[in-house]
Amino acid sequence: MREPSPQEHPPLQTPAPHRELTLRAVLVAMVVAALMGAAEPAVVLRIGYGPNMSVVSAFLGFIAISLVGLVTRVRATRWENNLVQTAGTAAGSGVGFMAVVLAAIDMLDARGLLDLHLSPLQIFAWLAPSGLLGVLLAVPLRKHYIDQEDLPFADGTAAGETLLVLDQGPQQAGPRVAALGIGGALSALIVLLRQHFAWMPRWTWLRDEIAFTFLTPHAQALRVGSELGVLSLGAGLLVGLRITLSMAIGLILAWIVAPEPLLRAGLVPELTFNAVLQRWIMWPATGLMVSGGLAALALRWRVIARTFQGLSGKDASDGGDFPMRWVVWGAAGCAIVLAVVQKVSLGFPIWLTLVSIGLSIVLMLVGIRVLGETNWAPISAMANVMQAVFAVLAPGHVPINMIGSGMSGSVAANGEHLMQDYRAGRIVGSTNRHLTYLQLLGVPIGAAAVALAYPALRAKYGVGGEGGLSSPISVKWAGFAELLGEGFGALAPSALWALGLALVLGVVLTLLEASPRFGRHVPSPTAIGLGMLIPGFAIVPMVIGGIAQDLWKRLSPRTEGAYVAPLASGFITGEALVLLFLALGSAREIFR
Repeated sequence: MREPSPQEHPPLQTPAPHRELTLRAVLVAMVVAALMGAAEPAVVLRIGYGPNMSVVSAFLGFIAISLVGLVTRVRATRWENNLVQTAGTAAGSGVGFMAVVLAAIDMLDARGLLDLHLSPLQIFAWLAPSGLLGVLLAVPLRKHYIDQEDLPFADGTAAGETLLVLDQGPQQAGPRVAALGIGGALSALIVLLRQHFAWMPRWTWLRDEIAFTFLTPHAQALRVGSELGVLSLGAGLLVGLRITLSMAIGLILAWIVAPEPLLRAGLVPELTFNAVLQRWIMWPATGLMVSGGLAALALRWRVIARTFQGLSGKDASDGGDFPMRWVVWGAAGCAIVLAVVQKVSLGFPIWLTLVSIGLSIVLMLVGIRVLGETNWAPISAMANVMQAVFAVLAPGHVPINMIGSGMSGSVAANGEHLMQDYRAGRIVGSTNRHLTYLQLLGVPIGAAAVALAYPALRAKYGVGGEGGLSSPISVKWAGFAELLGEGFGALAPSALWALGLALVLGVVLTLLEASPRFGRHVPSPTAIGLGMLIPGFAIVPMVIGGIAQDLWKRLSPRTEGAYVAPLASGFITGEALVLLFLALGSAREIFR
């Protein structure tokens, strides 16, 4: 975006020192939160990975509030931008990611294992209080994790540094904003061209997916190939080479090597993506992801121990700039509302809601520590632990398993991302109370956006089917609930053996990952498992993105560091928002 010259407009006024909690910042934050909350479901359901929405929100917020600044003749400050970024992160990464639970519930509904059809109002009433509860429960932890421990929280640090760069003026910010705009425009254009021309025979090359029949004759049915779009490419740019190559290993093993032997052995009825995935592949994939995640937690037992030791100190209970009495009363109110909603709307016992809240606090304490030190949020892996707990508390009860683990995951996710925002705020110099305000504002806006966006996306594209929204995390979540509900005897013996071997392999690879000497050369077990669950049409562009990022960094570290994040953010948000708008345009069935 070009800064107007003095001849075109009078110069912008110098902003007042530390201009922060302003009306325009709050209004822009609401818009960005709605966009991020609505865009995140399309991303995570399509590629099974929630990219760093903190940086995306920082760039989008900077553009929006700068445009407002041109009208008001007062340039936006980095503190206002930080508040906008905070609301966007809360709505996107905190609330929007939980669309995977909604998709898992729908998958179990389709299999006849659940009779739970959530309306938009029910979705909002479930996600909003659980998200607000997560934020409030995390507020007292700031001084311990941010001030005392000074954990890095890499995504929050990246967002804070981005805000500082954008605040330096048009010379520094302009090229990065241009990269975001170019990426978003290209991404949106590709989607629109696909939608407009895909039905014409002569334009078959513009269809969503290109099958790689040179790898396997069943490529189309098994979804081995590449999509025509840049959303997954942008995710690969952000994830990097090691993770994307690990996902490629999962693709090769699951969808090129395994299908035909499975068919010959009679273990799958046909060579289609869903049949092979649900009958066999999902079990070793789940084993790799769960054991890899839990083994990583076990290796950090000292880190986890320090979490509970540190909370016994005086500063751990100090609410900082946000009054503790507000935390106590607000958390109590959200817990009551959540218990009532889950009892009346979802048939979830009140005593189990109280148990879920207690478990979610433990989950959040562990998750914040791990996220702060490793930049890995173990929501999915820890949710599997919660599923196992609920399987003991309510054996064979799939609805309780899904609602309890989903609520615990929502509380923990929002608490974790509040720490990311506090970290960015510390770099920028923002007021912690104001950051908490905007986080609390972003959660219900994100919940409302998800309540509208998810049903629209489901109605137009479907979830867990042969279409574009395969939602691999939801497949794992639903598969674990089914497994715990029916018992391991429901599995084919070979799938059970594969699950066991994958559990062992996940631990071994995680141990090798921890080696200072060999770690960077060892594939990630979690990424391999994810590569087995995601269709190859999404993995191949991610691998291309990972290779491109690595080459770019080798050839020009300076430009890679400056432009890869905004360009990738544009690729992701452009396609996600267009997919959402197309879905909303044909969403007449949402409120039926």
